[in-house]
Amino acid sequence: MTVCKEKGNELHGIYESVDWDWDDWSQHFRRRIQTLDELKKYIDVTPDEESAIQKSAGIYKWAVTPYYASLMDKEDPNCPIRRQAIPSLEEFTTYNYSDVDPVGDTKYRVGNRIVHKYADRIIMLITEQCPVYCRHCTRKFHTTNLNGTYFESSESESYEPDFLYIENHQEIRDVLLTGGDPLTYSDTKLEKILKRLRSIPHVEIIRFGSRYPVLLPQRITKEFCEMLEKYHPIWLNTHFNHPKEITKDSAKAINLLLTHGVPVQNQSVLLKGINDDLEIMKKLLHNLLKIRVRPYYLYHCDNVTGVSHFMTTIDTGLDIMKGLVGHTTGFATPSYVITTINGKIPLPLNTVVEYSEDGLILKNYQDKETSLPYLTPKDS
Repeated sequence: MTVCKEKGNELHGIYESVDWDWDDWSQHFRRRIQTLDELKKYIDVTPDEESAIQKSAGIYKWAVTPYYASLMDKEDPNCPIRRQAIPSLEEFTTYNYSDVDPVGDTKYRVGNRIVHKYADRIIMLITEQCPVYCRHCTRKFHTTNLNGTYFESSESESYEPDFLYIENHQEIRDVLLTGGDPLTYSDTKLEKILKRLRSIPHVEIIRFGSRYPVLLPQRITKEFCEMLEKYHPIWLNTHFNHPKEITKDSAKAINLLLTHGVPVQNQSVLLKGINDDLEIMKKLLHNLLKIRVRPYYLYHCDNVTGVSHFMTTIDTGLDIMKGLVGHTTGFATPSYVITTINGKIPLPLNTVVEYSEDGLILKNYQDKETSLPYLTPKDS
């Protein structure tokens, strides 16, 4: 097995010498790396990584697709791809106020699969399976704890009670299919879900929350996109966290989705040691625009049990936002939000210097102040 470095791309390149079809996503999934011996074919595993993998047994699942492993720096344990995918000993440190469900998914669960937190939209949990088990996952207990699940009963239960709930709540206009990663299911299985949702008149928008464009872009096939096209409007929100994740393969996957009318937005998580740097974040956002992905949210990392070590301070996030607003294209700038048990709360920059009955004094991205008196009738 040999490694090549893509010209003009700062990526640890694709492994070319394989005896199976690299472009077949199902082969990647079946060959997910889940043992130390397999991982050692891709990187020089450190003693700490090896200890963390051993300690994860019976607690946290881990798995890496060959594609995502091929993006890892072979020698550097601080590689942003490695840190997102390979267990760390830091996952076993308990932090104050951490929780397996700080965002309240279980609180707002109203059926086996449905989380109804906002009035006009719901989450539908499709599966616990993921191509890669991200170490920073908000649903770490759901997707990576061998004894944990957010499903009320089981993943194999009938969907019909969940569909009936949606039918009986006409305020629901927006359905987000998530998990785990819903694209783990076959096109046939996903089409059955889409067709049933489209039979409900008040469902206007169907969204997918999927990291497949990042972790296994070969999943985004022409056949899959043609199937989606039959059920528009379909949107897809994905999750690039670092410029290294934007490759020729991921760009091809995004282009297929866009060509078939599926808008793609990105939801990054602010992660310590991975993207908590203004220049890295700016490069990520600019490279997303190059492949026509709209930056949507920058999430403050949740204080999830096993994830807390990735958290930055709020000030770190605000400093990054201050370095973006006014310094780059407006639609390159995501909304910085923190997810709480009461929903997403924006963390805006403080632009109001003074607010009085006479008007406003505001400051711009360069801290220049502007006075805006309230509009009053001109003296006659």
